[in-house]
Amino acid sequence: MRYKEYNVSRDPEMHGIGGSSSGAIAAFTVAWERPNHFRKVLSNVGSFVNLRGGQVYPERVLANEKKPIRVFLCDGRNDNRAIRDGAYDEKRDWFYQNVRLMKALTQKGYDMNYSWGMNLQWQNFGRAIMPEMMRWLWRDGPVSTDPNDMVERAFRQPPAKKN
Repeated sequence: MRYKEYNVSRDPEMHGIGGSSSGAIAAFTVAWERPNHFRKVLSNVGSFVNLRGGQVYPERVLANEKKPIRVFLCDGRNDNRAIRDGAYDEKRDWFYQNVRLMKALTQKGYDMNYSWGMNLQWQNFGRAIMPEMMRWLWRDGPVSTDPNDMVERAFRQPPAKKN
């Protein structure tokens, strides 16, 4: 992190990471491997499938000690269902693997939420529910009701440069 150049909290509870498809599994991996830096994960149509072993995350979640991360998963029932020439491969079924991860996280007691739509891989479902996902992930942040609190009502400014 570039703490000197930007007004970024050092508190990992204030850090989130997210992505779509391969970016979603990458975001989950970052938080999984570095919960001391990232505690909130947004996964949109995550590729938790057998592309370089991504289908192992449910077993990995269950086999390891619980980590201090909060996760929101979203996917669609019509996302890459892995039926080719009449043959089905559950390890390459995006929706099924997202459901498996949701069940593993729930069983392990993670702070997690999910939303399943009817969408394909790249439809607008994630965009439509983005505000709700963000509100849920950041629900325990401080809220000021003071109408004169200009910090709460403004964009955070970078720290002043020291000469």
